[in-house]
Amino acid sequence: MKTYLITGGAGFIGTNFIYFLFEKYKNNIRIINIDKLTYAANCNNLNDLDAEIISNGNYIFKKIDICNNTDVDCVFNEFKPDYVVNFAAESHVDRSIHDPSQFILTNICGVQVLLEASVKYKVKRFHQVSTDEVYGSLGDSGFFTEESPLEPHSPYSASKASADLICQSYFHTYKMPVTISRCTNNYGPYQHEEKFIPLMVCNILKGIKLPIYGDGLNVRDWIYVKDHCSAIDKIINEGTDGEVYNVGSNNETTNLEMVEFLMDAIKSVLPDEDPRRCFVNHELITFIEDRKGHDRRYAIDASKIKMKLGWSPNMTFEKGIIETVKWYINNTQCI
Repeated sequence: MKTYLITGGAGFIGTNFIYFLFEKYKNNIRIINIDKLTYAANCNNLNDLDAEIISNGNYIFKKIDICNNTDVDCVFNEFKPDYVVNFAAESHVDRSIHDPSQFILTNICGVQVLLEASVKYKVKRFHQVSTDEVYGSLGDSGFFTEESPLEPHSPYSASKASADLICQSYFHTYKMPVTISRCTNNYGPYQHEEKFIPLMVCNILKGIKLPIYGDGLNVRDWIYVKDHCSAIDKIINEGTDGEVYNVGSNNETTNLEMVEFLMDAIKSVLPDEDPRRCFVNHELITFIEDRKGHDRRYAIDASKIKMKLGWSPNMTFEKGIIETVKWYINNTQCI
């Protein structure tokens, strides 16, 4: 039985990845989920795991800070993971601007602690979940490739770029079988409500202002979170040691366009008699002072993972947005 050590598995993408693995591999795997349980994590996200999975010991949770050498070593020693998948990270750009210190600790020092344990216990694959933000900002045309230079513009993206370089150094120096994925913006269920899409959905359904940075024309490339999970699974099983893989769906939208998509989706999901339909109003859009160092455009060239590993996204953007809005309407406490 293969053992996965998932860090940050109570967060947005980590939660979805755990569900994805059990859906695909059933009881043939064991997952050890370690999470510090910061504000953005929620153990209740995993309440829908099959009771048999938990009773059989296929899923085990440990509250651990990845920066704690002793606790991390104990977990590795006890469970001897085959694969380590690192989702654990401080990830909100605004928070990194106001206080970079925790981002440096978790996103850089924490990764080094995990890598040391992975070398010591001879892990078969260490996969670092990174971000397209490490590349910086694009102009009106072009795409980031795996060969694009790293030009991070926020403390968050700088900490992720640093972690990528440390991972690559462990591959070259210690022959640690490392892979890295750099993904575009994820959307889907279980995302914390401070993030753009759940924030907009929550605010629309409560009839309160929709804060949009600058002129709202910053462009992001969006991928449904389950497609991202399938890409990570593909890389873990078939990826080449030391390689970086860009992951994206070529769904570029401005922030203003995304608000339009969300409004249309909410209208299509809510029944005619639902009083919240009246809140779907463009007058809610409120432009606020732009974020410091705000990158103008991200866009990913994902041809490498498609050609080398045969991966491609399955969820269409239109369907994914509808499914996401439905989930937040049915599951988010703020609505």
